[in-house]
Order: sequence, then structure tokens, then C-alpha cells
Amino acid sequence: MPKLLHLELTDEQCAELRRLRDHDTRPYLRERAAALLKIAAGKIPAHVARSGLLRPRDPDTIYSWLRRYQAEGLPGLEIRKGRGRKPAFSPPV
Repeated sequence: MPKLLHLELTDEQCAELRRLRDHDTRPYLRERAAALLKIAAGKIPAHVARSGLLRPRDPDTIYSWLRRYQAEGLPGLEIRKGRGRKPAFSPPV
């Protein structure tokens, strides 16, 4: 079985993800933590992507969250600086 299909969490990691899912102010982190908790509970990431969250996601997106969490921990779930659309107009300074 590939490593990405299985996620084992310690009690401490599980508690961190639950706290993030239940109390963080950033909705995207709550969604990512919820997805990881479902995968750790034994659900297949592709199923979580299709029907386990508020809205369907591409399975590759869930796999990327999983890989980043396995590599970096909680900081890997945050949106990195420089992502997103750049301003089309920047006012003079």
C-alpha cells in the first residue's frame, strides 16, 4: 500500500488537528485538518475529496495536503506566501 494512502497520527498530532479543525479562524485550515483526520480514521483520500468535505475537491488536492502535512507538519497546511493572483495595478508610492 502506498505511503500516501495511509496516515498514522500520534495522540498529540490528532489533538492538534482537532483543535485546528474546531477552533482556527481560517476556514481553509479547518477544511484541511478535517480531511486529514478522516484519512487518519481510515477513509481513502479520493473518497474524502469527492464526498467527505463541504464541497467536492480534486483528489490530487487532498493528496497534496497529505504530502505536505507528512513532510512539514502543521505549517505545511498553511497557504504559502506568494500564492494567488498578483495585483494588476499597484499605486505609486
